[in-house]
Amino acid sequence: MPPIIGLKPVEWISSTRDDLQRLPEAVQYEFGYALYQAQVGKHHVSAKQLKGEFRGLIELVEDFDGDTYRTIYTVKLAGVVYVLHVFQKKATHGIGAPRHEIATLRARLQQAKAHYAAHYGPPRSP
Repeated sequence: MPPIIGLKPVEWISSTRDDLQRLPEAVQYEFGYALYQAQVGKHHVSAKQLKGEFRGLIELVEDFDGDTYRTIYTVKLAGVVYVLHVFQKKATHGIGAPRHEIATLRARLQQAKAHYAAHYGPPRSP
C-alpha cells in the first residue's frame, strides 16, 4: 500500500510493533493515535520530551487497569517516526526507568540511526 501523502512513515525498531500489539486494546488505541499525530507533525497532549542523554525522544505514558505502559519514539530523524521502545513499567520503587530499559533504549536509538542512514540518507534535523 503506498504511503498517504503528508504522513511520515513509521519505522518499528526491533520488537516494538509486536510489543504494542500485546498491550491492552485501549492502550494500543491511545498510543496509535499519538503516533498518527506524530506522523502528521502534531504533538499528542500526553507526549513528553525526554531530557538529558535522551533529549529529542518523546515518551507516551498510559495508565490502564492499575498498570502503566510506555512508548518512546523519535521524530528527530527528519521525515520519519521511529518507535524505539514499547513496554509495561514494572519498577516497584521510584519513578525512574530500570537500567535494562535504558540500555534497550540506547541500543534501539543506535539501530534507528543506522536504519535511517541506510534507507533515508545522512541524518538531518527535522
